[in-house]
Order: sequence, then C-alpha cells, then structure tokens
Amino acid sequence: MTARWLFLFLLGVAGSAVLQVHGQADSLGFISIDCGLPGKTGYIDSTTKLSYATDAGFTNTGTNHNISAEYVTPTTGKIWRSVRSFPDGLRNCYTLRSLVPGLKYLIRALFKHGNYDGRLNRWPIFDIHIGVNYWQTVNITDGDMPVIAEIITVISGDSVQVCLVNTGSGTPFISSLELRPLKNKLYPQSDMSQALVLATRANVGASANLRYPDDPHDRIWISLNVPSWMAISTTKEVQNSVIDFFEVPSTVTQTGVTSINSSTPIIFFWDVTSAKDSMPGYVFMLYMAELQHLPSNALRQFYVKLNDKPWDTKPRGLKYLETTVLYNEKPDYASQQYIFSLEATTNSTLPPILNALEIFSVVPTTGLATTTQEISAMTTIRDMYQVKKNWMGDPCAPKNFAWNGLHCGYAVSRPPTITGLNLSSSGLSGNISSSFASLKGLQYLDLSGNNLMGSIPDTLSQLSSLTLLDLTGNQLTGSIPSGLLKRTQDDSLTLRYGNNPNLCSNGNSCQPPKKKPRSMVVVHIVVPIFVVLIIVLLSILLLCMRKRRQGTTTNSVRPQNESIDNYGHTSLRLESRRFTYSELEVITNGFQRVVGRGGFGKVYDGFLEDGTQVAVKLRSESSNQGVQEFLAEAQSLAKIHHKNLVSMFGYCKEREYMALVYEYMSEGALDEHLRGKDNNTRTLSWRQRLLIALESAQGLEYLHKGCNPPLIHRDVKTSNILLNTNLEAKIADFGLLKAFNNDSDTHVSTARVVGTPGYVDPEYYATFQLTSKSDVFSFGVVLLEIVTGQPSIPNDPEPTSIIQWARQRLARGNIEAVVDIHMHGDHDVNSVWKVADTALKCTAQAPEQRPTMTDVVALLHECLELEDARNHMNARFYTAGSDTNLNNYSQYDTGMSTDVSQSRTALEAEHFDRVPRMSDGPAVR
Repeated sequence: MTARWLFLFLLGVAGSAVLQVHGQADSLGFISIDCGLPGKTGYIDSTTKLSYATDAGFTNTGTNHNISAEYVTPTTGKIWRSVRSFPDGLRNCYTLRSLVPGLKYLIRALFKHGNYDGRLNRWPIFDIHIGVNYWQTVNITDGDMPVIAEIITVISGDSVQVCLVNTGSGTPFISSLELRPLKNKLYPQSDMSQALVLATRANVGASANLRYPDDPHDRIWISLNVPSWMAISTTKEVQNSVIDFFEVPSTVTQTGVTSINSSTPIIFFWDVTSAKDSMPGYVFMLYMAELQHLPSNALRQFYVKLNDKPWDTKPRGLKYLETTVLYNEKPDYASQQYIFSLEATTNSTLPPILNALEIFSVVPTTGLATTTQEISAMTTIRDMYQVKKNWMGDPCAPKNFAWNGLHCGYAVSRPPTITGLNLSSSGLSGNISSSFASLKGLQYLDLSGNNLMGSIPDTLSQLSSLTLLDLTGNQLTGSIPSGLLKRTQDDSLTLRYGNNPNLCSNGNSCQPPKKKPRSMVVVHIVVPIFVVLIIVLLSILLLCMRKRRQGTTTNSVRPQNESIDNYGHTSLRLESRRFTYSELEVITNGFQRVVGRGGFGKVYDGFLEDGTQVAVKLRSESSNQGVQEFLAEAQSLAKIHHKNLVSMFGYCKEREYMALVYEYMSEGALDEHLRGKDNNTRTLSWRQRLLIALESAQGLEYLHKGCNPPLIHRDVKTSNILLNTNLEAKIADFGLLKAFNNDSDTHVSTARVVGTPGYVDPEYYATFQLTSKSDVFSFGVVLLEIVTGQPSIPNDPEPTSIIQWARQRLARGNIEAVVDIHMHGDHDVNSVWKVADTALKCTAQAPEQRPTMTDVVALLHECLELEDARNHMNARFYTAGSDTNLNNYSQYDTGMSTDVSQSRTALEAEHFDRVPRMSDGPAVR
C-alpha cells in the first residue's frame, strides 16, 4: 500500500542540457521518461545527471499537455511541466523494453496535475497496473501536489507494461515514468508472487532529500525532522553489514535522531483505513546506526516494540558506524494501526536512535498473462495493420480489459489463450499476416469487409481449433489452399470467401486457358450448329436443375449440414453429436428430473457417458415453438461460440422428437436469484450482479458485432440468462434469433412481433422493424431488474412497466428508493447510479438515443471498477514525540496550521518542488 507523503524531495531543477534520447535504457540500465514532452529530443537533468527521454517511443496513445502557468515557478522541475493524458479507452500503457527476464526492478510513476486541462478542482482518480496485475490507485486532490507511486517487482519477461486505467472518475494522466534495476537479493519480500508498493521512505534527521547519485539505485529518501526529536550526524562513512538485503546508502545513515532523553521513547504511528472484508499486508524496515563514539561509561540500549509488544526479542545495541536493519520477512496483516516505539532499557544512559525507515504494502503479482507467443503475434498484427481499436496492454488479461474484437479462453492455472478474433470492417490492407497462424487456440477468425490482398496462407489450415474463417469482401487472389479445402471437406471448418473477385475456389483450375491456334478456330466454326445448340440446351438444363437443388448460392465452403427430409423441412447434419431418442432416455434416466420449463418444452437434467452433466431441452407436442424455431436454435448454437453464450453438445431429431443437449448451468436462471425460487435462494451481492450484467452484455455484444451477419436475439430477459457454478452468466434460448441479410442492413422486417411482454422494444411493436437496438432495449429492462430486484412488470399496486416504475422514483434523486433491499446497502452508490442511468438510456423511446451493446459493455466495466474502488484501503503515516502528535501528513490534508513550506532551507527553496505525496490506497485486489 501507499500513503500520503508530505515531505519535500529533490527531483531536479528546470535547467538541463539537451540530449537526443531514443528511449533505450542507459548504461546503468535506467529508463527515465518525461511524459508529455513534445518531439523526440530528451535532455540530461542537471542535478542527477540522468538522461530523460520523451515518451514517443514508449506509447502511441494519449495527448501532450503543458500544466497551467499558475503552477509553474522558476524552481519547478522540468519533468513537472508537461503531462500526457489519456481521455480515450479504458486502459493505456507504456512499454518498457530491453529488460533482463527474472530481474528485480524499481518502477516509479510521478503525477502532477497542474490544471493542464483547465478544469479547476476536478481532480481524477484512476488505477495503475504493472503488466496484468493491479499496482495501486492514484488519487489526485490538488493541482499543485506531486504524487508518487513506486513498486519493487520481479519482471518475468524482457519487457513490462505500465498501464493507466480509467475507473470512471476522471481522465488518467502521468508526468514521468522511471525504471531502475535492482539486485535480486535486495528486498527479499518481493518475488515472482508478490510485489512491494512503497508507502514511505524517510531519511530521518536529514536536512535534505537524497536520490541518485547518493543512492546508486536512485531511491528517493525524503528528509524527516520533528521538533521533539534531536538530530545527530557524522561525516564518517557508515558501513552496512556483511549480509545486506537493502543497501541503504551511507549518506542516509550518516544522519539520525534520538529522543530528548533516555526516558522518552521515539514513537511513530501508521494508521490503516481498510475495507471491512480485507486487510493489507505490510513490511517494515528500520535502519539504525551508532553515529557517536561512546565513552566506556555510556550505554545506548533499547527495545523496539510494535503495538506495545516486543518486535525484537532482545534489547538492541548498535555498533559504531555500522547499520543494523530490523525488518519482517513476511507481511504483517495483524492490525489496522501500527505503533512503533523505540524505548531505552533501564540500564541505558542514552536514548534510542533511528536513522531511516521504509514501509511497503504487499500486492499479489500472480495474474496470468497471455502467452508470449500470442502477445507477440497480436502485437505484430496490430502494428502491421495499424489497428485503431486502442489495443493496449495484455490482449486477454485482466479479463475485463480484453482487447476489442478479441475473445479469450480462461483456465484457473493456465495462461489465457485467444479463441476468437473479429477484425471485420477494420480497414485492414496488405497481405494476410502469417502471425495469425501463431494463435494456436483460435476457433474463429473474421477478416471480412477489409482490403486484404494476396493469397490465403496455407498455414491457417494448421490451426486445429479453427472452426470458422471469414474472408468475404476482400481483394484476395490465387487459389484456396489445399489444406483449408481438406478441412472444409471433412466438416471441421466453415470457410467464407465471397466477394473476392480474383479468388479461385476450384482448386487447380485457376490458370487462364491457353490461346488456341487460329487453325483450330476454323475447325470449331465448321462444327455442326445443331451440336452446339444441343450442348447449350443441356448446359441450361443442368444449370437450372443445379440452382433448383441449391437455392440461392453463396461463395462459402462449409460443412454440408443441411438436407431436405420427406416433409420438406431442413434436417440437420451438424458438427455436434446427433443423439437418438433412446439415448436421451438413458442420459436423463427416463426424463426423471425437470430443471426448467419454457415455451419450447421442459428441460431435463442428464449425464453423458463420460459423466459430463448436461441439460436436455425436449420439445413438447403442445409447444408454441415449431420446427423452424428448433432448427434456428440448433443451427445457431452449432455456429456461434462465445464464453457468455450457452454451448450445445448435440441435438436429436427423430420422427416427432426434437431436443437440444447443451451445457448444464447449475445455478439456473438469473430471475430465480433476483426474486427467489421456492423462497430459498442466496442473495446476489452488488458485485456479483455487476459481473452477471457485464458477462451477459458481452454475450449480446458478440451476437451484434462478432457474428457475420450480425444476429439479434429477440428474447433477452432474466430467465434467459443462465448461471453456472461460479455464477458466470451465459445467454440462452436462441429459438427467436434473427440475422441481418448483410452488414449494410439497418433493420430486419418481420411479419409479427415476437418476444416477452415487458421486454419488447416499443419501436418494434409499432413498425415491425427489428434492429440490434431492440436487444439493447430488452437488456435495459434486465439492468433495471438487477438493480431493483423487481420483475419486468411489477405490481405496485397495479401492473406497470419497470421502466416507468424506476423513472418515477429516480426522478426524485434517491437511488436507494429503487435499490433491491436484499443487498442491505452493501454497494457503491455511484456505480448503482451509473447502472440505473445506463438502463434508462437503453430503454429510451427512440432507438437512435440508445447506446450500442459495445457502449454498454464499456459502461459496465466502469461500474465494476467503481465498486472495486469502494474496497480500496487508504493508509497514512505520521510521527509523534512522547506527548505531541506531529502528523505533518494529516495536518496538510486536513488544513491544520503547520505550513511545511515555511521550513524550507535556502537550498530547498532553490531546488525543491511542492510536497509530493503518495496516492490513496491501494487495496490488494
């Protein structure tokens, strides 16, 4: 965790020498970036003599700004005068390269708002991630107050990304980013599984702050002096012990403090403000060295106590000019307040001494990143096609920040893998990248509607999991590779390639015919005309018969999954398993246990031969859904694959029996959890509801954006959102699914309105014209149910629309009037407001005023971040003498009378900027 630093520290002066810097690490392995500095020319800081680069080579998003003139003084360091802000996208990242895999690094981010955007008193709160792991939350509360965030972590690869994450509370920005290599033996509490986030680092008793070159690792040691403490110092070098895990510089330990006398202890406090359900872990380092050559009759001996209990079992004696370090090897989670007390023993003639201290919180770094091979492939694809989708950070992780158009598979103990990629209509040009073949887990790839040229790489046939490849609407040439043709013939791949005028689909006949000799032309002319006529007539007859059999043809090579039965209906020949009715009887133990009912019929619990639990949806004779609805759902489930859509194992179509066998969702439908089933159900927390809403929205977004042609569900409701054991949500029931005829369509006209009362778009009712915004309307109703716990048509006291019911109450400005009472107020009010507002936008009367499902997904991400931020912990550090609480940090933040700037020396006035502090929190996530 971090806390507020209310110390002064030296970060360089405005004057500096110009240097052309290209972004690589310097000879020390340091990377120093002045974020927002225009151009490509860096400079050498005149104080530290370290070279600072522009951030042009580290990120390609964001905009440069200068802080406002009122925040610039002659002593304002150069790194503070410009910032880079990131108004677009949820996550924007810097990539630091040329690192040593497995090495430990100190990474530091600096922030000073300086009213760069002209929005006075509107300070942002946002998160920082290190790779795929949460680092901390940055809370800006003052335009002139620098904020510092620092982490010590082991980097597993040859690069690392520092990402700024928009949590919905203002635009992220950054002033400077610095990386320093450390020896792996240093700070042993930091390893591959956890990192240390700096809370404070104090140079006790010093008159000035220290960093490089005094500290070769460029740690920033903030001077700390308290009037009730007596400063002591020496000019002689202070040695570290033989076994040294911290390498504190001699210039730091050459100064220290003692209490006024041996009867007065040195006391300092650390308060933790935490959420009720979690507690941060802390590690502490206390540095002590004897700076005075004591006479034989003098004794300095003391105990170190933590929360009034011995932290060190024996009284502590110090060696002359040698540093002793007290630290805890494992994080301490024991308390919400840490009180350190250095107390002299009864035999001691001298008071205790303290030279320096460090406090860190511990954050986990166990988040799994996408495999290096897939990251490299996606980076190559992004750069080759200059994809404008704000693809930043890890492609798949964290899960909430997966790249747009990308779908990933997640396992508990394995890295995420890319399973789907939709780059349709993305402005791609050039050849098809060979890097697609490196995405070994890819199940579908949509490159339609672009300007891709050249041949289709045969390497795509080696993607064994690929079931759909859509190349329609490009400028591809040559033949379809034999490997892909073979995959289509064995029904393992659907290949779409229409509207590629120069692409040959018939294997070896793509070469233009050779011109025949003129003499041969004469021979053909004298061929009897009636033979020609016969050939022409036969050709026409064959063509007509062929068209009659095939209907409207499309340029698509796909599994031959349809034929016509004796009743004129299309029967299925799908990739999924075809069950017989007798097999279903065995699977369901004679259709013994009913787990659900719907318009199609009953749903039964069952088990396959290998023990896999399934749900069997059997059409009843009285069902109001006919054969066409059954075929639509079966074919849809066979073709669409997404982690938030229910998956089909197989089907049955035998005489009058029709059934679907799909994955078992043990927790049933969402409506049962919101309103109870048999008065016996667990209450969903607000965070669980947000995750369910987000996952459902992602499933709908895939239907609207990830499918070609786009699909409309037409029956979105809480009873069609199913939950598995982990309460992960999946959209179900695709019997009413409707496809656009092509991507350019704005709507689909239907002969009748279908759907469930309370969820149906009023525009659809009025015009019979269906759009993706019809699903958005229905999903808005779902969101209102999630917030309120009410059904779509509540009785209050008369039946009314939940939209009207919620609007009337929200208009009074009281969100608690609509929130489900079963959540017992355990929620972030801002995130609930945002979800309710999103729901009302989704249910706007005019479709054009409603957001897209992509917009809804982004908004729900922000709501989830707000709820998570509620659990962040705020910590602060302060010092005290025996009878005086000199909490400089608290005094500054609460407007107390102490003016830290008045204590500046002449040197400080010349070189120091405003008091830096650490941001609020963070909490371990």
